[in-house]
Amino acid sequence: MKLSAIDDYSTFLYHQGTNYSSYRLFGAHFTSYKRKSCVRFAVWAPHAQQVSVVGDFNNWDDRMDRMTASSYGNGIWVAYIEGLQEGDIYKYAITTSSGDVILKSDPYAFASELRPGTASKLTKLHYHWKDKNWQRDCQNYDSYKNPMLIYEMHLGSWRRNAAGDVLTYREIAQQVVAYVKDMNYTHIELMPLCEYPFDGSWGYQITGYFSVTSRYGNPEDFMYFVDVCHRNHIGVILDWVPGHYCRDAQGLRFFDGQPVYESENELLAENQEWDTMNFDYGRTEVQSFLISNALFWLTQFHLDGLRIDAVANMLYLDYGHGAGPWQSNAYGGRENLDAIDFLHKLNTAVFAAIPQTLMIAEESSAWPLVTKPVDVGGLGFNYKWNMGWMNDMLKYMSLDPIYRKENHNLVTFSLCYAFSENFILPLSHDEVVHGKRSLLNKMPGDYWQKFAGLRAFYAYWMAHPGKKLLFMGCDFGQFIEWNYNDSLDWHLLEYPMHHALHDYVRELNAYYLEHPELWQEDCEWSGFSWISCDDCNNSVIAFYRRGRENNLMTVVLCNFTPIVRHSYRVGVPEKGVYAEVFNSDAERFGGSDVCNTDAFVSEDIPMHGQNQSMVLTLPPLAVIYLKMQSEITDNGTEKI
Repeated sequence: MKLSAIDDYSTFLYHQGTNYSSYRLFGAHFTSYKRKSCVRFAVWAPHAQQVSVVGDFNNWDDRMDRMTASSYGNGIWVAYIEGLQEGDIYKYAITTSSGDVILKSDPYAFASELRPGTASKLTKLHYHWKDKNWQRDCQNYDSYKNPMLIYEMHLGSWRRNAAGDVLTYREIAQQVVAYVKDMNYTHIELMPLCEYPFDGSWGYQITGYFSVTSRYGNPEDFMYFVDVCHRNHIGVILDWVPGHYCRDAQGLRFFDGQPVYESENELLAENQEWDTMNFDYGRTEVQSFLISNALFWLTQFHLDGLRIDAVANMLYLDYGHGAGPWQSNAYGGRENLDAIDFLHKLNTAVFAAIPQTLMIAEESSAWPLVTKPVDVGGLGFNYKWNMGWMNDMLKYMSLDPIYRKENHNLVTFSLCYAFSENFILPLSHDEVVHGKRSLLNKMPGDYWQKFAGLRAFYAYWMAHPGKKLLFMGCDFGQFIEWNYNDSLDWHLLEYPMHHALHDYVRELNAYYLEHPELWQEDCEWSGFSWISCDDCNNSVIAFYRRGRENNLMTVVLCNFTPIVRHSYRVGVPEKGVYAEVFNSDAERFGGSDVCNTDAFVSEDIPMHGQNQSMVLTLPPLAVIYLKMQSEITDNGTEKI
């Protein structure tokens, strides 16, 4: 890696918040100084009286390797130390303004000690990438017009070895890729992998923003994981947490004895609900730190996107304060103006450097224009998780079908705003923990009805506008909630219904990939039309998805009750011959096999606002897809 010189220019950019490769300036880098091999250490500690580098190599004696305050920057400390090797551990011993000495991990370290150790580790980022073809193809990739089926993973609990130990990045790479390819996913989304001290935080409370967690190996091992994914045409997205950080003593909190990365105002600095610290987005050095970190993962690790966690915590000053006090902005509002400016700056910088990046906001409020460009007043992301759709649908699907007719709006309301943003429809880890139950166990009814309800939900979800995300284990019907400290229950695949559900998800994913009408126009009304959205008494909805070409169309009918709807007349958009091409109630998927085996010729009977209609059977707790096989014109039947 090419280092940045510690000079007027690089430090000026850092202090004004525009040094977007500050990891080349700070941290520990192997280099040469005065013609001697050494490691250059640099850290920003503006309130420190003195800083030293300590480690096993000097018996953790803060008198040995003292750093010098750089003449180029406010609070930048530098040292050149000879005789160090990769793998050596170190910390900064910082003498605070009050004279106390505190030990801190390096905010810019590229590797960290395995928990419960908290030291930083010397390393070089050296890996020979083999994903040139992927990188070339990505330059012309338009995610809006392509399918996106994201498999969300927690690496430590996807699968473990016979002894119950976690797999390394290298051990898991081939297994994950084989699985994801077999199941027809297009992307993997990894829960946070920046170094974190507590397993139970799942990686969302970080101490080492530039360190890939040592739980599963070293940085080169993770590069290998990404490389294997890319060589198999699988994109990799990483959960990234710039919204808050943990309070652990070795981390960023009170880094030099005083607030550095957090605000001096306690009400702004702390998220009381999560017992974490908020970044001070108005501090320019923090802007350089975070934007550099985003670009570090995207460039050095070839990641294809970042899913930004807890954006609402960044946007709202009262977030996480409950009924307690909070600090309003200069205009008396609850909006965090510094955070808004930071997000503008972040997304502008990322897209300027790597235009095809996926920048995905996990934003749970109704904040407008999240996925609109900064120059038209948006936050600048290109995707947002549709949390409203997720909450409504999980509430609806958890209801006993007898009560669904009174809650029909939970199914239909999402189309009132489906094209206001570029959405991803998430069925994530957050929905299968903390007593919420697994997706399968949310479904009401007996054993058969639970599987039928989940199959119907998945087929409806797949046809709804928006890209897709599914958490691991949900594709074979994990019955218990997700446990970060144990492997998924892969043995469930030995049971017929779970095996059938697994086959179902694979085939449903394949249908999605093979039918452009389900993803070409995800962000436009032109790709979706209601047929029937008001049949609440039968808990039935019907709509169709259309692609860019006129002959690309799938008609979708959903029956959210366990009652078979015989002789159900439904309108269709065009005159022609239709056939059922996918049925979630098929016997091979564990269903009751109520299928429409014959083709349907549409009739000149108006229905549901359409000039044509036909009569068919709706299977129980099921969704069917129809395709027009032939178009009927004045000259006769023409094959599509």
